[in-house]
Amino acid sequence: MDVELAPDVESMLKEILDVLSYSHEEWERSIGRAEAQSHEPHLMGHINEHRIICMRSRNATARAYARIWNLPDIWQKALSVGTFYVIEVLSQHYDKLPEEEKEKVLIHELLHIPKTFSGALRPHGGKIKVNGRNVGELYKIYKARKGELAAKRKEVLKRAEDMF
Repeated sequence: MDVELAPDVESMLKEILDVLSYSHEEWERSIGRAEAQSHEPHLMGHINEHRIICMRSRNATARAYARIWNLPDIWQKALSVGTFYVIEVLSQHYDKLPEEEKEKVLIHELLHIPKTFSGALRPHGGKIKVNGRNVGELYKIYKARKGELAAKRKEVLKRAEDMF
């Protein structure tokens, strides 16, 4: 198996985190107070994008599109480093996906990171489910929020052009 850094995946991941790193007030305005309180753990603001490394593997035998790896606590202490996660995309499966599916795969992997950003991993069937429903819910919010941000940027650029 060959492994290399994946700057394209890192760029997509950074955009997802930028868009989904809501403050709680923004989250409540977006989907309503009751809904926000029941889904608060889905906020991505707890994820430190600088402590996630994106890798691409080739010739892996796994059937997954991607997987997330943690740096166990004992290694963190032994190396005197903080928490790190590695998101590995399996080239033979991931690279063939359309952009939308790639984004969903990355959101799925991000859901495995607990709110404590401790180096642990959330299981698929834990208290907060890492499943297609929650990925789909977050993806809808991501697309809507991304559209809002694009519109705001366009408006700011227009105002700046009008000033000159």
